[in-house]
Amino acid sequence: MSAYQQRRQFFLRTSLRGHSLVQILIYVNLILFTLMVLHGTILGLGMRAIFNPPGQLLIHWGGQLWPYVLHRGEWWRCITYAYTHGGLMHVGFNMLVLYQVGPLLEAEIGWTRLFTVYTVSAIVATLAGLFWHPDALVVGASGAILGLIGFSVSYYHRVGGSLGIQRRNFMFQWALMAFVFGLVVGADNAAHLGGALTGAALGWFIPTTIRAQKKTDGLFKGIALVCAVLTAVSIAFILISWFF
Repeated sequence: MSAYQQRRQFFLRTSLRGHSLVQILIYVNLILFTLMVLHGTILGLGMRAIFNPPGQLLIHWGGQLWPYVLHRGEWWRCITYAYTHGGLMHVGFNMLVLYQVGPLLEAEIGWTRLFTVYTVSAIVATLAGLFWHPDALVVGASGAILGLIGFSVSYYHRVGGSLGIQRRNFMFQWALMAFVFGLVVGADNAAHLGGALTGAALGWFIPTTIRAQKKTDGLFKGIALVCAVLTAVSIAFILISWFF
């Protein structure tokens, strides 16, 4: 097989076909962004709702603001911020990266482990922001996505072999691109770093063999269920917070 065919086969394996969790994550992010834009349009924001939503609109749709968490008890923002985005370019880039790295990893470790890494990385990413910029408004899935990338780098490094190293390098390139993009647009690199380190730590301990993974299937199904419930309840609180 030629080098071109190997690269083509590799990238084809990153398609969304048959990878329901990645599809769901992308759909939820895009649906929430669309609803936020429609809301902003109704408020008369025009194109600003699409390309540069104001802070109050982002907060209204689940943006993370630590004073709201600490003083109002709005804990759910520690999750919903990862499904809220500050403009079309923001959500577009994040979903592109998720589309590229998510399906390959889901096929490798299963949706339960992927969702565990995604959710835990999102939470730790915003905790990093608490220490770095506690009063800043934070939105975006990049901390969670960097968690997947960090996980992949350490996980595939442990897998080894030519394919493992190829995938490790592919993920590492995406990590560099995300950090550079963050510097260029002034994104939250504290969250990026927190998510990436969290994912890398998880990738160092989660088993790499199918036999060893099967032994922990029950554990990760339980954790993933907890993550799913927390995520669903948190998104529901976006709506509940408008009325109470």
